[in-house]
Amino acid sequence: MDWSPESGSLDFTTLQRHYASNALKPTDVVRTIIRRMDRFDHVWISRVPPAQALSRAIELEGNGRGLPLYGIPFAVKDNIDVAGMPTTAGCKEFSHVPATSATVVNRLIAAGAILVGKTNMDQFATGLVGVRSPYGPVANPFDARWIAGGSSSGSAVAVSTGMVSFALGTDTAGSGRVPAGFNNIVGLKPTRGLLSCTGVLAACRTLDCLSVLALTCDNARLVLKLAKGHDKADSFSRTQADRLDLFPPRPAAFQFGMPREKDLQFFGDRESPALFAQAVANLEHMSGRRVEIDFAPFREAARLLYGGPWVAERLAAIKDFYAAHADALLPVTRQIITGAGRYSAVDVFEGIYRLRKLRRQAEAEWAKIDVLLVPTTGTIYTLEQVEAEPIALNNNLGYYTNFVNLMDLCALALPCAFRQSGLPFGVTLIAPAFSDGLLCALGTEYQSRLGLGLGATKNQLP
Repeated sequence: MDWSPESGSLDFTTLQRHYASNALKPTDVVRTIIRRMDRFDHVWISRVPPAQALSRAIELEGNGRGLPLYGIPFAVKDNIDVAGMPTTAGCKEFSHVPATSATVVNRLIAAGAILVGKTNMDQFATGLVGVRSPYGPVANPFDARWIAGGSSSGSAVAVSTGMVSFALGTDTAGSGRVPAGFNNIVGLKPTRGLLSCTGVLAACRTLDCLSVLALTCDNARLVLKLAKGHDKADSFSRTQADRLDLFPPRPAAFQFGMPREKDLQFFGDRESPALFAQAVANLEHMSGRRVEIDFAPFREAARLLYGGPWVAERLAAIKDFYAAHADALLPVTRQIITGAGRYSAVDVFEGIYRLRKLRRQAEAEWAKIDVLLVPTTGTIYTLEQVEAEPIALNNNLGYYTNFVNLMDLCALALPCAFRQSGLPFGVTLIAPAFSDGLLCALGTEYQSRLGLGLGATKNQLP
């Protein structure tokens, strides 16, 4: 099939097939992306100059054809450093130009990928909504009245709308999963420490990890494979990253957990319960056996993230800037980070003890299951609704996401269905640390069985 500059898919398989047949060159793709980047407002904070991106493509055409990400265009969230480009973290006054790129950015470029820009985000990665930015709110590409999700909002929309093949986000509370769910794409939140955070501005350093937003599970898994690895410069990097198998055999049968009915929260959304039930049936058709679990320890751990001393870690990440420029923060961001002052050192230790107890309780549930299935979010909101109730509605969006990093789990957000309004509904598979390969194997089959289109484009799964 011919590849159209107007609507041609940027999934890896399609690009690599056309590159192999010489029907397409990286310079063609870069020129196409330069035109596509103006399709949606507020997605980009800064862009690689067109001449520089084209020069990179020409360089690859000369000597990069054997590289695994040859000619694959990508973007990064603007709390991830790129040498010579401003890092703002969604705050104009914070802007500075680093001399070196983040470790993961360097690894992806070395693998043949082409960086085209840095994406909009909720300020200092504080939010799941995608509207907390002085660069403008990122709207949902399916209907601009609705939120795109955050905090990796620009990264998700750039992938969903065909402006890049994949993008890096970050994920503390769900920032790489919620926008994936709202944009009909894949959001892989790896085990913490598999991807180096050197050159990444943390929100909560003990919890943060980079995330991969992509059109397909296989695309996300390849990015993780090429970017992972122990980094001595990152004190939270894990040595297991060097030997983790991301391609284990898919189990013939598996047990998947789901919250009991009394623990399922949809916040008044009338469509979500039936869509989630459909997702449960889909896993059962894959030889999965449903097991209802006690969701209480996961729910209680989720509450610790914003209702416990981990809020203080957000202040620790930017304390010097905050001390001098608190007024530069958006009011809602400032309100959240100022809350750090409520907590003492005693509160921190008591929070750690509480989390350890909840993790021990959760172990009893993990003994029954291989993976956990939850809605990515129980509902979705309009920009107007979030503006009226920014804190409460943001908290609702974290009901199924906030506990994952606190409990040292990995997660994969998957497209699932569409609402009657045409907005996407997503689900998330969650598993213990270092089960990333299992999630990707199940996710690949799940996505292929559904056969949904890719993102907000009309392109189909290859």
